[in-house]
Amino acid sequence: MWHLYRQSRIKGEAWNFAGFDWDAGNSGKCRQHGVTREVIEELFLRPLASAPDPLHSVQEERFKAIGRSREGRYVMVVFTVRHRGEEALVRPISARYMHRKEIETYENLFETEEASGAEKRPRG
Repeated sequence: MWHLYRQSRIKGEAWNFAGFDWDAGNSGKCRQHGVTREVIEELFLRPLASAPDPLHSVQEERFKAIGRSREGRYVMVVFTVRHRGEEALVRPISARYMHRKEIETYENLFETEEASGAEKRPRG
């Protein structure tokens, strides 16, 4: 099930992340698809939809997030949450620009919310 978040997720109410966990492995994998660290980090500061990714959550719980970059490009990020002490960090696993069908799903999620006049948890 997709959940919509309209406010800042970093140290915000919807998600409580202290920042990001980057290394050469995940940074390179995201760059492979043309998505920079800056675009990914910015995505979590903008309205986005996220959902659990149970098919890929064998060793750790993974999530998908979809949203738009500042330039208006649609981005999908697969990520997990890592903990360092009391802090939770977003660890991007991969990222890519979205396909047309995924863009339609994203737009329908936000249209559903706007039509209801309230933040809601749309169908997955």
